[in-house]
Parts: sequence; structure tokens; C-alpha cells
Amino acid sequence: MSNVEIGHTACPHDCPSTCALDVELLSPTRIGRIRGAKDNTYTAGVICAKVARYSERVHNPARLLKPLVRKGPKGDGNWQEVTWGDALDLIAENFQKAEKKYDSTTIWPYFFAGTMGLVQRDSINRLRHAGKYSGQFSTFCTNTAATGYFAGTGRIAGVDPREMEKSDLVVIWGTNAASTQVNVMTHVTRARKDHHARIVAIDVFESATVRQADLGLILRPGTDAALACAVMHILFRDGFADWNYLERYSDDPHGLERHLKTKTPQWAAEITGLSVEEIETFAHWVGTTKRTFFRLGYGFTRQRNGAVAMHAALSVPTVTGAWQYEGGGAFYSNASIFALNKNEVEGTAFADPKIRSLDQSKIGRILLGDKETLYGGPPVTVLFIQNTNPANVAPEQRLIHKGLAREDLFTVVHEQFMTDTAKMADVVLPATMFLEHDDIYRAGGQQHILLGPKLIEPPTGPKPNLYVINELAKRLGFGHMAGFDKTAIELIDNMLRASHRGTYEELKEKRWLDVQPSFERAHFLNGFAWPDRKFRFKAQWTGYKAPDTPPDTMGYQGPYDEMPDFPDQWDVIEKADEEHPFKLVTSPAHNFLNSTFSESPTSLLKEVRPTLMIHPDDAAMYDIKDGDLVEIGNQRGSVALHAKLFEGLKRHVVVSQGLFANSSFVRGEGINVLTGADSPAPNGGLAVHDIKVWVKKIDK
Repeated sequence: MSNVEIGHTACPHDCPSTCALDVELLSPTRIGRIRGAKDNTYTAGVICAKVARYSERVHNPARLLKPLVRKGPKGDGNWQEVTWGDALDLIAENFQKAEKKYDSTTIWPYFFAGTMGLVQRDSINRLRHAGKYSGQFSTFCTNTAATGYFAGTGRIAGVDPREMEKSDLVVIWGTNAASTQVNVMTHVTRARKDHHARIVAIDVFESATVRQADLGLILRPGTDAALACAVMHILFRDGFADWNYLERYSDDPHGLERHLKTKTPQWAAEITGLSVEEIETFAHWVGTTKRTFFRLGYGFTRQRNGAVAMHAALSVPTVTGAWQYEGGGAFYSNASIFALNKNEVEGTAFADPKIRSLDQSKIGRILLGDKETLYGGPPVTVLFIQNTNPANVAPEQRLIHKGLAREDLFTVVHEQFMTDTAKMADVVLPATMFLEHDDIYRAGGQQHILLGPKLIEPPTGPKPNLYVINELAKRLGFGHMAGFDKTAIELIDNMLRASHRGTYEELKEKRWLDVQPSFERAHFLNGFAWPDRKFRFKAQWTGYKAPDTPPDTMGYQGPYDEMPDFPDQWDVIEKADEEHPFKLVTSPAHNFLNSTFSESPTSLLKEVRPTLMIHPDDAAMYDIKDGDLVEIGNQRGSVALHAKLFEGLKRHVVVSQGLFANSSFVRGEGINVLTGADSPAPNGGLAVHDIKVWVKKIDK
């Protein structure tokens, strides 16, 4: 294959790695294998298997190719093909009709991270602001994690993740990196190979990452802060705290030490389900290893106490002073380092802060007219969706399905496949894939800005997000406003120039920009990003604008006034009880990414079907055998799936990996029937790993 032309781009999917890609171009319309770019120092030639076989997705015969208009009842699958012009005219007509009946905020442009491209993803906000439509408060992903991290450092950035190679101990906390961030494992493996670094993996089940670790800590969901507190108790108790560092770089280390006096390993063992020996071993490894790198993930923060848990875990390397050393400190995301000016793309000049915002996680409640979630505005009667599949991925699935079935709701879905959400739409528009349009990406989990140029022509029919946004703007009367007359390349070039990052042509030549801050800045050696330059052990949870802070029209979320000052186990999680004796975790499957790739043949073949991992001792109590059909449920509903006996769990914890399409489940309802949309404090988010359920065998 040496004579095959290679194109260069970046992975568009909702993953912190944002890999630099080399793509085999077999013809102007066809690709072959995709590989990681070897000359990108973070990707380092390694990508996940699901992206490597992307040709299955691009050339999938099930792709949507024509605009479709519903005929007959919603969800019946009766469609009529129409032209793009007719489809866009119909959409604009319904926008205008709805606005005339209520006001502009009855229209809700709804999106998320089906692509992470800054043009194709975020241009929907330009349409939103120009039309004065309802805002979106995005709560699917980062809120609890970012809030907890920011509470300590004052900035969403950290140690260069490539420094994991220089570490003597890497702690992978709350993320199954072997399945969801394969590049983390690349750099960790180098550290192990080159200088015998040890790996600690902390999770709620024996994941692929835990199996590769020297020490795997499997704890009960929602108890991570208890572990962190006990570790810090030991660090102070046994003389591992770096007092010179603490006095210079932290706000109240003596107050923290006093607070932790009662947070003993015995106390934490009872809460977490870990043994005292496991906790002591972990703490001593951390305390005796200066170059300890904490790679903090999202998974352990998707609890009602998630922000507190992140802040507690982040505090551990501060107690030891690990930030001072190459290969030491912590990293969660580099969101603050890129400084890309998206004002033109998002149309921020048109934004009206007085217009209500709606919580994307509460879409079910919103569509059913819940007054609290509508913030005093009219009902949502037009829903315009790009880059997400809420009927599958959002919580309280039954409410969403009922809302989408409303006859007075006009729903437009711009998609690549007939997803669970598209099936309920009035109009479905076919979308291009990332190789078929131009875009630019920034990598949260590393330090590169990457260009994603168009490499192949799409099939006849699919159009980019930007095309739809610009064409609707013309029909709605604001196509003359700034940004709507621009191509993706022009928007990228303007963004780079406005950000002092060069030009489109320069980035095309370089392929990516490495914008990693200096060692001193990344390690906060000039002080943390608070006014006093101190790391905050004593967290201030409100009163300032942090990433993911709710807009003023919404205010803080959850019981924010009850949050602990110092790191602590905050017992606000949904606890198992007599009626619901199990905690359910909905973790990512190895071959899916949210609901993406659930249509790819090899991914489906490897994942087989939805399953519920349950400990054999728990299964025996309910006469459940491997492969039996079981039902799990709670106050929100119930779901049927097949049992998979698995010893790598704590008792009374069950795990369902996904996301499978709803139709893959026995009853046609997916796992998010069981997840709730209550907002974690203080900045909202999703508690999709914080669910109590009952389990029973389904007798045949």
C-alpha cells in the first residue's frame, strides 16, 4: 500500500485525545485504513480500533443520503424524500410560524459533541443568537469535573500529559483510558518500559485499565473523595506532606491537616469497600514517589458529589508537592490554554444575556412543559438538533420519548444515520462526516490545535452543518449578518488570525500547533491561578465565573450551599436502599463512543448485545446465571438485558457498558431510562453513574 495517497486530519469525536490522523485515500470518494500520525508527539502513531476502521462508518450502506419528511404518526418510520430546498423551506416556515404564535424562545437549537469541530459544531450558536432563540446550558460532560478542578487551581490546565513518560508513578483515576483514551496508555506504557514506573488505576470495576495496573483499586461508586481524604490523612500522619511547598503554594494546609484527623484509612475502608491495606499501600506509594502524575478522568465525577470528589483527588498531589517535578502533578484538561477566538463562529455579538437558557440534560422535562425547567418562558415547540442523539444518550429517556412524540412539537434532526432521535423527527437532514468537510479542532486531553481539512467528496445528498446553518439564516431573514456568508475555511482563517495563531494556510502546512505552556506555567510554579496565587484546599464553590457556571437566567444548581469547604466525602449520592439494593454504573463500552459507532458492523459484532455485569455472589442470591435475561429498575422505569457474571465488582454494584441503540435492548428502551436529570451542585451536570436500582431475573 506504499503508493496509496495519505491525507492528514484530526479525529472529530468526543474524546480528550483528539488524535492526529493519517488517512489512506483510495479515490476522491473512498478511504481505506486510518492510522495515528507518528510525528505528532501526543498521538505517537496510536489510535483506537474503532477509528482505525472508520471506513466502515463512512461507507456504511445505512447512511442517510436524502432529506426526509415524516408521513404518518411520529416514530412509525414512514418518510418521503424531498429536495434540500423544500426541506429547508419547510423548516424555516415552521420556525416562523412558531415564533409568531409564542416568541423566538419557543425555538430551541440543541447540539453537543457528535463533532468537536469548532466550526461545524459551534456555528449553531450563531443561528441561536441571531434568531434570539432559547439558549442551551450544556451539562452532558464537563460540569462537575471542571468545577472541582477549577476550585483548586483556578485554571483548567495542568501538567503536559506527555510528561507521564517521565513519571515514576502514574495514577489513573476515574477513567478507563485503555478503552476511552488510548494515548494515555501509550505514554504510561513508555514510563513503565523506560524506567519501571508503577501504575495505579482507580475505578468501580475491573476495567481494561485496572487489569494493566500494578495496583487496581475498585471502590464503591461515589466514594472517591473518601479515598482521597484517607490518603491525605496518611500523608500528613506519616510525614510525607511537603510543608515547604504547602506553606508557599497552598491556602490553608494546617486547616486541611486538622480537618483530616478523623479521615482514617479505617473510616475510608468502610465507605469505599477497599481494605485498609489497599489504602495504606496507595498512600505510601504516592508519599514516597516525588514524580507521581495524577491523570484525573471524567467518570468518577459523574455523581451528585462529583465536583467535591474531583477537588479532593486533585488535592493529593498538592499535599506531596508533586507539582514541582517533571512527571509530577495532575492533569484533567487543557481547555484554558488554546485561546481561540470563536466570536465570529458563534455570533457572540448578537447574543442577548437576558434570553433564557435551557439545561440540555433536562430535555425530557422541558419537552413535557415542566415549568421549573422552562424558566418562565413559552413551551418548546421547535427543536433543531445537530451533533447529538438525546433520545438515546440523555437521562430520563421515557420523558424524552413522550416529549418527542408531541404532535405540536416540530423536530428537525441533522444526522448521519437514522438514530433513535431521528426516528422521532418531522424532518431528517443527511449530514457529512468529518472527512467530507473542513474544520478545526482543539484537544482537551493534550496541547495541540489541529486542522481537519476536507479529504474526500461526500456521497450525493449529505451536507455539512455549516451549510444548513447558513441556508436557514438566509430563509429566516438574517443571512446578511456577520458570519453567515463565510465558508468553513474563511471562518477558520479568521479565527486563527483573531487568536494570533497564524493563518489557515500556515496551519494547513504545519497540520497542527503545539501550544503547551512553559514548564513553570503548566506546573503552577509561579503560583496557581487565584488572586493570591495559592492552591485552594478550602474551596469557594460560588461567587465567581468558572467554566460551566450556569447563566444568570438559571443560577446555581443543586444543594450548592451545603457543599463542604475542605475535601470530604459528601453524602448526597443516590444511595442504595432496601427497595433498590444495587448501584448502577453506565460506563463506556470499548467499541462505542457515546452512541457513535453503534451502527458499525465490527463494533456491534464485538460488543454483541447490552449486558449487566453482576457479581456472582449477588447473582446467586437471585438465581441469576450467566446469560439470563434480567430486569433492572427504579422510580424512573425498568430495562431488560442479559446478565454477565463478573467478579471484578464490589458486591451490590452492577455495570452496563454502552451506549447501544435503544432498539438493541429486548424491549426497545435503553439504559438511560434509569438515569436521572437532577443537577449536581453547584454548576449542574449529569449523575449518570449515581443510580440506585433493583435487579430481578425474568422467568421465561
